[in-house]
Amino acid sequence: MDNVSLSSEKPRLGFWQIWNMSFGFLGIQFGFALQNANTSRIFETLGGDTKDLAFYWLAAPVTGLLVQPLIGYYSDRTWHPKWGRRRPFFAIGAILATIALFIMPNSPSLWIAIGMLWVMDASINISMEPFRAFVGDMLPPDQRTQGFAVQSFFIGIGAVIASALPWMFSNWFGVSNTTENIGEIADSVKYSYYIGGIAFLTAVMWTVFTTKEYPPSDDEIHEEKSTEPLVIKYTPNTYLKIGLALLGVAALLSLWFYFKNIEPQLYVLSGIIAVFGICYSAASLFMFRDKYRNGFVQIVRDFQNMPKTMIQLAFVQFFSWFALFAMWIYTVSGVTSHIYGSTDPTSQAYNDGADWVSLLFSGYNGVAALAALALPFLAKITSRRVAHLIALSCGGIGLISFYFIGNPTLLAFSMVGVGIAWASILSMPYALLSGSLPPQKMGYYMGIFNFFIVIPQIVAASILGFLITQFFNGEFIYALVLGGGSMILAGLLCLIVDDKDEVDIKQNAA
Repeated sequence: MDNVSLSSEKPRLGFWQIWNMSFGFLGIQFGFALQNANTSRIFETLGGDTKDLAFYWLAAPVTGLLVQPLIGYYSDRTWHPKWGRRRPFFAIGAILATIALFIMPNSPSLWIAIGMLWVMDASINISMEPFRAFVGDMLPPDQRTQGFAVQSFFIGIGAVIASALPWMFSNWFGVSNTTENIGEIADSVKYSYYIGGIAFLTAVMWTVFTTKEYPPSDDEIHEEKSTEPLVIKYTPNTYLKIGLALLGVAALLSLWFYFKNIEPQLYVLSGIIAVFGICYSAASLFMFRDKYRNGFVQIVRDFQNMPKTMIQLAFVQFFSWFALFAMWIYTVSGVTSHIYGSTDPTSQAYNDGADWVSLLFSGYNGVAALAALALPFLAKITSRRVAHLIALSCGGIGLISFYFIGNPTLLAFSMVGVGIAWASILSMPYALLSGSLPPQKMGYYMGIFNFFIVIPQIVAASILGFLITQFFNGEFIYALVLGGGSMILAGLLCLIVDDKDEVDIKQNAA
């Protein structure tokens, strides 16, 4: 393997090789599942206002927006004879995330918990982003759907266990899920985070020590060391105009929010637009000085020149992840208020409902683990795009059904649809994307692709609380209904995506 470069025809890997290279996602999902199922619970326990939960959650998508493209860019340019290209990032992220998982449930105040969410999410992203590029690095096109599906399988298994941990500690081992002191996190949640930290580190290090990577190709080395002039598709003036236009839009939005006295979290939207405007403007200034090979300029330039398939998938991802973020933020609040009839985080009814939500999250991830194994076969007999449409439609129907169900036990059936959608979201977009990306920029573009995961999360965190309080009388169950509609729309948009690998595979077969 060590003598094969990324520019060569990639050999097919055996099942256990794919298994080992994906095993680290088991641990990564321990971190994400604990975060998704328990963060709102921790915030409310520490005194957070339910209507502000989405604002508190902004830490997660913002860290992804900042960290993922940088990690992708630098992992593309990393090579160590022993540790390889992506594995150093796996290990560093796992160590930092494990520390954060131990600290998070012991936060003495709301703002420390929010700060730890920033640290934990950034650390998880350091490990996760290179794992996505890993499949594109190591597998030929006809095995990539399988590779991402195996990742989804481990994500599902990890999340099943991690999401259920608070319920398991409470119901199997008699660990209390409530506390006598206001502002103190229950022991069942604390112990779950400790187990999650150990699992995260162990699983990721398994992949680090059992997998080898292909060395960089001659073309990649030449590109990194080349002093030849770059082929520039857009002039510096174009980048400057885009940057100034984005800054203008951000300023106008901020003024509108100010004069209309709209909720302050909406300023986050104008802030994100302003960040993109600053980046484009700054990149243009470097270009005017002929510094095209500046790393920052290359990041902005490659963002502007995204492949067509990636642009098409951006819309699919936006509406998919808007729905997921609505679910992660508001399922606890929606279920405890709409079905259990309690909004008091210290009450038994609220904590029973929150535990049930953790178990539901475990259930949908279990479904996702099984669905991940079936998705490659569904994609083979239909197509990746149709398979993704079917899966997302199942998820959308599942989320909408929350509103109509009064018996919490029946929510398990709703989560079957969500689990099918989750399995596909974790695999199909990446399989569709990888064939359209240049190998030497696989990590970077996988990081940029994360923009279309975190931007909808930022939008959701900025506007969902406002929408629910202004238009739905503060009934947070409607956040799940909005999420369901968004997921169905994402499935329909998938039909317009160009699948380059699908065309190549059919041509080779012919």
